[in-house]
Amino acid sequence: MLAGVDDVEPRGRSDESDEGPGTELTRGEVRQELRDVARRQERRRHLLPRALLVGLLAGLLGVLFRRTLDMGDDARGALIAWAHRLGAWGVLVPIGIGALGAGTAVWLVRRFAREASGSGIPHVKAVLHLLVPLRWKRLLPVKFASGVVGIGSGLALGREGPTVQMGAAVGQAVSRFLRCTPRERQTLIAAGAGAGLAAAFNAPLAGVLFVLEELRRDFAAGTLTAAFVASVTADVVTRLALGQMPVFRTAPPAVPPLAALPLFALLGVTAGVVGVLFNRCLLGTLRLFDRARERPFLLGMGVGALVGLAGWFVPGALGGGQPLVQRTLAGELTVGALVPLLLLRFALTMGSYGSGAAGGIFAPLLVIGAQTGLLVGLVAHHALPVIAGEPNAFAVVGMAALFAAIVRAPITGIVLIVEMTASYALMLPLLLTCFLAYLVADTLRVEPIYEALLERDLMRTRHAPELEETALLDLVVEEGATFAGRAVGDLGLPRGVLLVALERGVRSEVPQRDTVLRAGDRLSVALAPEAAAFLPALRDALAAPRETAGESHR
Repeated sequence: MLAGVDDVEPRGRSDESDEGPGTELTRGEVRQELRDVARRQERRRHLLPRALLVGLLAGLLGVLFRRTLDMGDDARGALIAWAHRLGAWGVLVPIGIGALGAGTAVWLVRRFAREASGSGIPHVKAVLHLLVPLRWKRLLPVKFASGVVGIGSGLALGREGPTVQMGAAVGQAVSRFLRCTPRERQTLIAAGAGAGLAAAFNAPLAGVLFVLEELRRDFAAGTLTAAFVASVTADVVTRLALGQMPVFRTAPPAVPPLAALPLFALLGVTAGVVGVLFNRCLLGTLRLFDRARERPFLLGMGVGALVGLAGWFVPGALGGGQPLVQRTLAGELTVGALVPLLLLRFALTMGSYGSGAAGGIFAPLLVIGAQTGLLVGLVAHHALPVIAGEPNAFAVVGMAALFAAIVRAPITGIVLIVEMTASYALMLPLLLTCFLAYLVADTLRVEPIYEALLERDLMRTRHAPELEETALLDLVVEEGATFAGRAVGDLGLPRGVLLVALERGVRSEVPQRDTVLRAGDRLSVALAPEAAAFLPALRDALAAPRETAGESHR
């Protein structure tokens, strides 16, 4: 550690130093390192009030979105109940509601903001990687309106993805109004996305981890701090407006016996297989529906009519599905009811997301995960009642396991479910089940759903990244990367691409032509708009080489 500017500190091991063994830091170098640390801390302090404002606005928007959707769910339920009093002709009421609502939701997206389609999380990832711009002025109203109309009319989609994307748009808006630097803008967009997830689920830690593990995959101190402040602020706003109870209210399950761990392992394998099936079916549905994209209103009406027809028979299967999860966690469903309900909800999710309306897959996958878990738990309890314990524990764990298999973000999934259910006693089964679900999905070589959706969107657009101004990127040299071990002067960077800073541990320096890049180095790269097309190649050159098998799969 650095004890003071008058100390002389060994530079470190010979394999971590350019100068070789025995070199020492001078007092001037120690002062420079301390100034670098102080400068980074000052940048984070400068960002804190802006992140707090992003969290406040994202929280208020999330509360408004949730309340509006709740009113839509209540109105839809009341209309379906009234329609049942009309006899057989009453079936036209939910069909009409579904057709009109879904058709309008799809039309809004296709007419005014195509990036508002679906959950929006792949779009946020693309924005954070500077692959597409974020036009918040048109995105916010279209996402809100399409989500309310589509989900409110019965589409089996969740509010969480839209809230994440709208939170990112709030981060963009704040950065524009407060004249932030490009780096600060990217950080606030990521923080807003985390705040959106925190507001949707009352889960601030999950919001932070989702930013770090899924959206940015960057554990830099500035990103962590901004995401934490924004997520906690959004959660406080949500709790003040909607109460402090967890999203899913269920009696905390007892600690399962250790003898039940093989049964949870079986659930992990099952969730992994279901997750693979989910991802493949979702992508297949999107490819199938691509043929009808030229008539979005008719496509939405067709899907909405089928969803409304299903709602005539099973009203609880429509919408985000929170009441259905609540019933599942309470153990109110039997095996005979679970199987058809699981298949119905699966099919409704595929059709609803494939339509292109605004709405996420977070909530739908939690419904399917809870039902899968309860199904395994009921069978296990019937076969081994002493060992299996409470079936509802399997329902809680099933949600996290399916999240790990589909999204491939197990830490976020575990923390999210613990925060949503307060089921801290299930930590060991959660860890085991999520690991196995992740392993099964990874072994079967199916891409994480948001990466697959992002790749699909980029392949469809096929355009170079759009930059409105010079961007400052934070990139990491990964082990085995093409640029690792090469001098800056030998990289062949085009005009408009400049390495402006290099951080190695606590040290920060300006790279020179003879500076050799190493794995673990964090680079600050200035990218001009005219050089935007070079960004994908730059990322590939700094990334670890992909496995041959993974390449062949892609």
